[in-house]
Amino acid sequence: MNALPTDPVQAGTGNGPAEDRSSPPVTPDAWQAWRAATPARLALGRAGSGMPTDETLRFGWAHAMARDAIHAALDADALARSLEEDGWSVLRARSQAPDRATYLRRPDLGRSLDPADAEALRGRPERGCDLCLAVGDGLSSLAIERHARPLLAALRAQLPAGLRIAPIVVATQARVALADEVGEALGARLGAILIGERPGLSSPDSLGIYLTHEPRRGRHDAQRNCISNVRPEGLGYEAAAFKLGWLVREALRRGLTGVQLKDESDDAVLDDDRLPRID
Repeated sequence: MNALPTDPVQAGTGNGPAEDRSSPPVTPDAWQAWRAATPARLALGRAGSGMPTDETLRFGWAHAMARDAIHAALDADALARSLEEDGWSVLRARSQAPDRATYLRRPDLGRSLDPADAEALRGRPERGCDLCLAVGDGLSSLAIERHARPLLAALRAQLPAGLRIAPIVVATQARVALADEVGEALGARLGAILIGERPGLSSPDSLGIYLTHEPRRGRHDAQRNCISNVRPEGLGYEAAAFKLGWLVREALRRGLTGVQLKDESDDAVLDDDRLPRID
Protein backbone atom coordinates (compact mmCIF):
# COMPACT_ATOMS: atom_id res chain seq x y z
CA MET A 1 0.00 0.00 0.00
CA ASN A 2 1.32 3.47 -0.91
CA ALA A 3 1.96 5.82 2.01
CA LEU A 4 -0.30 8.90 2.29
CA PRO A 5 1.42 12.30 2.00
CA THR A 6 2.05 13.97 5.36
CA ASP A 7 2.06 17.60 4.03
CA PRO A 8 -1.57 18.89 4.30
CA VAL A 9 -0.96 21.36 1.46
CA GLN A 10 0.14 18.55 -0.84
CA ALA A 11 -2.60 16.32 0.45
CA GLY A 12 -5.35 18.91 -0.10
CA THR A 13 -8.62 18.46 1.73
CA GLY A 14 -9.26 14.95 0.50
CA ASN A 15 -12.14 16.25 -1.62
CA GLY A 16 -10.19 17.33 -4.66
CA PRO A 17 -6.76 17.55 -6.28
CA ALA A 18 -3.76 18.69 -4.32
CA GLU A 19 -3.12 22.46 -4.31
CA ASP A 20 -0.51 23.83 -6.69
CA ARG A 21 1.92 25.82 -4.56
CA SER A 22 3.17 27.75 -7.59
CA SER A 23 -0.21 29.46 -8.17
CA PRO A 24 -0.81 32.89 -6.51
CA PRO A 25 -3.32 32.95 -3.62
CA VAL A 26 -5.38 35.64 -5.39
CA THR A 27 -6.27 35.52 -9.06
CA PRO A 28 -6.10 39.11 -10.41
CA ASP A 29 -8.89 40.56 -12.53
CA ALA A 30 -8.30 41.56 -16.15
CA TRP A 31 -9.65 45.07 -15.36
CA GLN A 32 -7.19 45.65 -12.52
CA ALA A 33 -5.66 48.76 -14.13
CA TRP A 34 -9.00 50.59 -13.85
CA ARG A 35 -8.74 50.62 -10.06
CA ALA A 36 -6.27 53.51 -10.28
CA ALA A 37 -8.97 55.67 -11.89
CA THR A 38 -11.94 55.11 -9.56
CA PRO A 39 -12.77 54.26 -5.95
CA ALA A 40 -15.60 52.02 -7.20
CA ARG A 41 -15.49 48.39 -6.14
CA LEU A 42 -14.37 46.71 -9.35
CA ALA A 43 -11.68 44.25 -10.46
CA LEU A 44 -11.47 42.78 -6.96
CA GLY A 45 -9.89 39.51 -8.03
CA ARG A 46 -10.79 36.21 -6.48
CA ALA A 47 -9.42 33.61 -4.13
CA GLY A 48 -10.65 30.27 -5.40
CA SER A 49 -14.36 30.79 -5.94
CA GLY A 50 -14.65 33.58 -3.37
CA MET A 51 -13.60 37.15 -2.72
CA PRO A 52 -10.08 37.82 -1.37
CA THR A 53 -9.88 38.38 2.37
CA ASP A 54 -8.51 41.92 2.11
CA GLU A 55 -11.42 42.95 -0.14
CA THR A 56 -13.91 41.40 2.28
CA LEU A 57 -12.37 43.45 5.09
CA ARG A 58 -12.44 46.62 2.98
CA PHE A 59 -16.13 46.06 2.25
CA GLY A 60 -16.88 45.68 5.95
CA TRP A 61 -14.95 48.88 6.74
CA ALA A 62 -16.77 50.84 4.01
CA HIS A 63 -20.14 49.57 5.22
CA ALA A 64 -19.31 50.60 8.79
CA MET A 65 -18.26 54.08 7.61
CA ALA A 66 -21.58 54.49 5.76
CA ARG A 67 -23.58 53.40 8.82
CA ASP A 68 -21.64 55.76 11.09
CA ALA A 69 -22.22 58.68 8.69
CA ILE A 70 -25.98 58.11 8.77
CA HIS A 71 -26.28 57.82 12.55
CA ALA A 72 -23.72 60.43 13.67
CA ALA A 73 -25.14 63.70 14.99
CA LEU A 74 -24.08 67.03 13.50
CA ASP A 75 -22.27 69.38 15.88
CA ALA A 76 -24.45 72.30 14.84
CA ASP A 77 -22.99 74.64 17.47
CA ALA A 78 -19.45 74.13 16.18
CA LEU A 79 -20.57 74.57 12.57
CA ALA A 80 -22.44 77.78 13.40
CA ARG A 81 -19.37 79.20 15.19
CA SER A 82 -17.07 78.39 12.28
CA LEU A 83 -19.42 80.02 9.77
CA GLU A 84 -19.70 83.13 11.95
CA GLU A 85 -15.90 83.27 12.07
CA ASP A 86 -16.00 83.38 8.26
CA GLY A 87 -18.31 86.40 8.35
CA TRP A 88 -21.69 84.73 7.78
CA SER A 89 -24.76 85.51 9.83
CA VAL A 90 -26.18 82.23 11.13
CA LEU A 91 -29.58 81.11 12.42
CA ARG A 92 -30.52 77.73 13.89
CA ALA A 93 -33.54 75.56 13.11
CA ARG A 94 -34.67 71.97 13.43
CA SER A 95 -37.24 69.78 11.79
CA GLN A 96 -40.18 68.11 13.50
CA ALA A 97 -38.16 64.89 13.93
CA PRO A 98 -37.20 64.94 17.63
CA ASP A 99 -34.24 62.57 17.34
CA ARG A 100 -32.16 60.63 14.81
CA ALA A 101 -34.10 57.38 15.13
CA THR A 102 -37.39 59.15 14.38
CA TYR A 103 -35.77 61.06 11.55
CA LEU A 104 -34.72 57.83 9.84
CA ARG A 105 -38.11 56.18 10.32
CA ARG A 106 -40.23 59.23 9.44
CA PRO A 107 -38.84 61.14 6.43
CA ASP A 108 -41.99 63.30 6.39
CA LEU A 109 -41.08 64.87 9.74
CA GLY A 110 -37.67 65.86 8.39
CA ARG A 111 -39.37 67.91 5.65
CA SER A 112 -41.26 70.19 8.06
CA LEU A 113 -39.93 72.85 10.41
CA ASP A 114 -40.50 72.74 14.13
CA PRO A 115 -43.46 75.12 14.63
CA ALA A 116 -41.57 77.40 17.03
CA ASP A 117 -38.62 77.70 14.64
CA ALA A 118 -40.95 78.39 11.71
CA GLU A 119 -42.60 81.21 13.67
CA ALA A 120 -39.20 82.66 14.62
CA LEU A 121 -38.05 82.69 10.99
CA ARG A 122 -41.26 84.39 9.84
CA GLY A 123 -40.51 87.19 12.28
CA ARG A 124 -37.01 87.87 10.99
CA PRO A 125 -36.26 91.31 9.45
CA GLU A 126 -34.56 89.68 6.42
CA ARG A 127 -37.88 88.71 4.83
CA GLY A 128 -37.94 89.45 1.11
CA CYS A 129 -34.35 88.36 0.40
CA ASP A 130 -33.09 87.08 -2.95
CA LEU A 131 -31.41 83.93 -1.66
CA CYS A 132 -31.82 81.84 1.46
CA LEU A 133 -29.05 79.32 2.15
CA ALA A 134 -29.69 76.41 4.49
CA VAL A 135 -27.18 73.82 5.69
CA GLY A 136 -28.77 70.52 6.74
CA ASP A 137 -27.25 67.38 8.20
CA GLY A 138 -29.32 65.08 5.94
CA LEU A 139 -28.09 61.50 5.78
CA SER A 140 -24.42 62.35 6.33
CA SER A 141 -23.42 64.86 8.97
CA LEU A 142 -19.83 63.94 8.07
CA ALA A 143 -20.31 65.57 4.66
CA ILE A 144 -21.48 68.81 6.25
CA GLU A 145 -18.68 68.87 8.84
CA ARG A 146 -16.04 68.38 6.14
CA HIS A 147 -17.34 70.34 3.18
CA ALA A 148 -19.96 72.97 4.05
CA ARG A 149 -17.53 75.60 5.31
CA PRO A 150 -15.03 75.50 2.39
CA LEU A 151 -17.86 75.29 -0.14
CA LEU A 152 -19.54 78.39 1.26
CA ALA A 153 -16.20 80.19 1.27
CA ALA A 154 -15.77 79.39 -2.42
CA LEU A 155 -19.35 80.49 -3.13
CA ARG A 156 -18.79 84.09 -2.00
CA ALA A 157 -16.96 85.06 -5.18
CA GLN A 158 -19.54 83.39 -7.44
CA LEU A 159 -22.72 85.13 -6.23
CA PRO A 160 -23.96 88.21 -8.11
CA ALA A 161 -23.03 91.59 -6.65
CA GLY A 162 -25.82 93.19 -4.65
CA LEU A 163 -27.60 89.89 -4.00
CA ARG A 164 -29.67 90.07 -0.83
CA ILE A 165 -28.75 86.96 1.18
CA ALA A 166 -30.54 85.89 4.34
CA PRO A 167 -28.57 84.52 7.28
CA ILE A 168 -27.48 80.93 6.75
CA VAL A 169 -29.89 78.55 8.50
CA VAL A 170 -28.15 75.55 10.08
CA ALA A 171 -30.86 72.88 10.31
CA THR A 172 -30.76 69.53 12.08
CA GLN A 173 -32.70 66.33 11.29
CA ALA A 174 -33.23 67.91 7.87
CA ARG A 175 -34.49 66.57 4.57
CA VAL A 176 -34.15 68.46 1.27
CA ALA A 177 -37.70 69.85 1.34
CA LEU A 178 -37.08 71.54 4.69
CA ALA A 179 -35.39 74.34 2.72
CA ASP A 180 -38.71 75.05 1.00
CA GLU A 181 -40.35 75.96 4.29
CA VAL A 182 -37.27 77.87 5.44
CA GLY A 183 -37.25 79.91 2.22
CA GLU A 184 -40.99 80.49 2.43
CA ALA A 185 -40.70 81.71 6.03
CA LEU A 186 -38.01 84.20 5.00
CA GLY A 187 -39.83 85.27 1.83
CA ALA A 188 -36.89 84.30 -0.38
CA ARG A 189 -36.96 84.34 -4.18
CA LEU A 190 -34.56 81.36 -4.18
CA GLY A 191 -33.87 78.70 -1.59
CA ALA A 192 -30.80 76.47 -1.57
CA ILE A 193 -29.79 73.74 0.84
CA LEU A 194 -26.39 72.13 1.31
CA ILE A 195 -27.13 68.67 2.68
CA GLY A 196 -25.41 65.39 3.42
CA GLU A 197 -26.26 62.81 0.75
CA ARG A 198 -27.04 59.15 1.33
CA PRO A 199 -23.64 57.49 1.96
CA GLY A 200 -22.24 55.05 -0.54
CA LEU A 201 -19.63 52.36 0.02
CA SER A 202 -16.95 54.58 -1.50
CA SER A 203 -18.31 57.99 -0.45
CA PRO A 204 -19.66 58.37 3.10
CA ASP A 205 -19.12 62.16 2.99
CA SER A 206 -20.78 63.30 -0.24
CA LEU A 207 -22.54 66.68 -0.11
CA GLY A 208 -25.46 67.70 -2.33
CA ILE A 209 -26.91 71.12 -3.20
CA TYR A 210 -30.57 71.69 -4.12
CA LEU A 211 -31.79 75.01 -5.54
CA THR A 212 -35.50 75.93 -5.76
CA HIS A 213 -37.20 79.00 -7.21
CA GLU A 214 -39.96 80.51 -5.07
CA PRO A 215 -39.48 77.94 -2.28
CA ARG A 216 -42.63 76.96 -0.45
CA ARG A 217 -44.19 73.85 1.02
CA GLY A 218 -45.42 71.45 -1.64
CA ARG A 219 -42.56 71.94 -4.09
CA HIS A 220 -41.32 68.69 -5.67
CA ASP A 221 -38.03 67.42 -7.04
CA ALA A 222 -38.78 68.31 -10.67
CA GLN A 223 -38.79 71.96 -9.55
CA ARG A 224 -35.25 71.82 -8.17
CA ASN A 225 -31.74 71.83 -9.60
CA CYS A 226 -29.27 69.46 -7.97
CA ILE A 227 -25.48 69.55 -7.77
CA SER A 228 -24.25 66.24 -6.41
CA ASN A 229 -21.13 64.56 -5.02
CA VAL A 230 -19.44 67.72 -3.77
CA ARG A 231 -16.16 66.73 -2.12
CA PRO A 232 -12.49 66.86 -3.11
CA GLU A 233 -12.66 63.32 -4.54
CA GLY A 234 -15.75 64.21 -6.61
CA LEU A 235 -16.84 67.71 -7.68
CA GLY A 236 -14.44 70.16 -6.05
CA TYR A 237 -15.50 73.22 -4.05
CA GLU A 238 -14.59 75.79 -6.69
CA ALA A 239 -16.35 73.89 -9.47
CA ALA A 240 -19.47 73.34 -7.35
CA ALA A 241 -19.54 77.00 -6.30
CA PHE A 242 -19.24 78.10 -9.93
CA LYS A 243 -22.16 75.87 -10.94
CA LEU A 244 -24.31 77.10 -8.07
CA GLY A 245 -23.48 80.74 -8.79
CA TRP A 246 -24.42 80.27 -12.47
CA LEU A 247 -27.70 78.57 -11.54
CA VAL A 248 -28.56 81.33 -9.05
CA ARG A 249 -28.03 84.03 -11.66
CA GLU A 250 -30.02 82.19 -14.33
CA ALA A 251 -32.81 81.23 -11.93
CA LEU A 252 -33.29 84.86 -10.92
CA ARG A 253 -33.13 86.05 -14.54
CA ARG A 254 -35.53 83.43 -15.93
CA GLY A 255 -37.74 83.04 -12.87
CA LEU A 256 -37.54 79.24 -12.70
CA THR A 257 -35.54 76.20 -11.61
CA GLY A 258 -35.81 72.45 -12.10
CA VAL A 259 -36.27 70.59 -15.36
CA GLN A 260 -36.84 73.88 -17.20
CA LEU A 261 -33.42 75.22 -16.20
CA LYS A 262 -30.63 73.18 -17.76
CA ASP A 263 -27.16 73.45 -16.28
CA GLU A 264 -25.19 75.14 -19.05
CA SER A 265 -22.44 76.44 -16.79
CA ASP A 266 -19.83 74.54 -18.80
CA ASP A 267 -20.69 76.73 -21.80
CA ALA A 268 -20.24 79.79 -19.60
CA VAL A 269 -16.70 78.64 -18.80
CA LEU A 270 -15.92 78.25 -22.50
CA ASP A 271 -17.32 81.72 -23.26
CA ASP A 272 -15.35 83.42 -20.49
CA ASP A 273 -13.12 86.11 -22.06
CA ARG A 274 -10.55 85.57 -19.32
CA LEU A 275 -9.74 82.13 -20.68
CA PRO A 276 -7.18 81.69 -23.47
CA ARG A 277 -8.68 80.99 -26.86
CA ILE A 278 -7.36 78.71 -29.57
CA ASP A 279 -7.73 80.24 -33.07
